[in-house]
Amino acid sequence: MKKALRIGVATIALAAVCTTGALFEMGQTYDGDFAAPTVQTAVLKQGATGGEVKELQRRLKEWGYYKGSVDGIYGKQTVEAVKYFQRKNGLKVDGIAGRATYVALGMNDSVKALDNEKNGSQSSGNSNYTSSDLYLLAKCIYAEARGESYTGQVAVGAVILNRVASSKFPNTISGVIYQKGAFTAVSDGQINLSPDKTAMNAAQDAMNGWDPSYGCLYYYNPAVATSSWIFSRKTVTTIGKHVFAI
Repeated sequence: MKKALRIGVATIALAAVCTTGALFEMGQTYDGDFAAPTVQTAVLKQGATGGEVKELQRRLKEWGYYKGSVDGIYGKQTVEAVKYFQRKNGLKVDGIAGRATYVALGMNDSVKALDNEKNGSQSSGNSNYTSSDLYLLAKCIYAEARGESYTGQVAVGAVILNRVASSKFPNTISGVIYQKGAFTAVSDGQINLSPDKTAMNAAQDAMNGWDPSYGCLYYYNPAVATSSWIFSRKTVTTIGKHVFAI
């Protein structure tokens, strides 16, 4: 940990990671320019697309408000489902997923992201990380979780950082990521892929303190995990296909 890297936005960075099955698909190559940390969770309305829309649809469908595909596209069916949910829960019926709708749906990380954005929250984060640390963290996030929502990607980064802070693991990002057997992405070579801008932003937000995992040291995909030990860990939260545990 050498030169300080200054970054802005969020709360407290910890550390971490675990054994998981990643979704692998070729993506955009990072162009070398550090974008300002961008929390991509925002007010969602017709025409929006992405992982947060999928999470919204998944919850609405689980509770019987939405009958369409969980495809990450905020179309007319999603608008009507949101209106139905809002009507049933005494909210303003406008078909737009904002803070009140997120709260009612239990999408706490989306609420937190909106609040951070609104308040322009500026945290010094951990100033002991270098640009190389940031880039390696983004590479691991991209390799392990690029099929997940933005919140899910930040959570993976937070787990890695939580491990760095824990006395049970190596005390550097590289040490944690390259610890033998820790990451599928390292063992199969996916760690060598170039991260896209989303992964870079997720790494920055994790370093700035946003921890959607709530201090977890492990995450795994229960559909592909093969270690019986990992299932014995206490589950804290589930984001997308990943279970986060301590």
